[in-house]
Amino acid sequence: MLRSYLRLVLFAVGLLLGVQVPGLINDYAHRVEAHLMEAQQSLRGFQDSADKFFNGDLQALVAHYRESTDPVFQNDGQSVSALITRHQALDAEWMALQGPWWVRDWHVISAADPQISQETLNGYTYQVLLVPEAIGWGVAVAFILALVLECLIMLPAWTLYGVRKYKGEVPEHWR
Repeated sequence: MLRSYLRLVLFAVGLLLGVQVPGLINDYAHRVEAHLMEAQQSLRGFQDSADKFFNGDLQALVAHYRESTDPVFQNDGQSVSALITRHQALDAEWMALQGPWWVRDWHVISAADPQISQETLNGYTYQVLLVPEAIGWGVAVAFILALVLECLIMLPAWTLYGVRKYKGEVPEHWR
């Protein structure tokens, strides 16, 4: 009987861990969006200059800064180039998060921006979202956790005591 309760507790813990995944991914998406908006705001003045003098081409503005003999302008060209690169990376990250939930989840699990991921983990507060995606993650994680731990616990027992043959009667602990 105790073993059955332990299985239920293990399943419940897995369920609670699994329902955290969509909340974490949602927080990650919000952080990416916030960083993207900040990058757009940082580039706004430079984009205005590029619009006025270079037909909107930021790369031409950067090239103009780099070709200058003034070291301050050369340094600013590097800074603007870094801002453009960061904006492009955040824009690509944002676009990757716009697909279906399974594509978005896989992207965050396998190819998320490490800096934003760490920020998300550091600022994450536990939450339970009652959406189908969270329920699916919860049940899947609970099942996998229960299965893995059950196998890890039962494998030594099977190895030491052998697998009992079914004799047509139901064992006492199954009733």
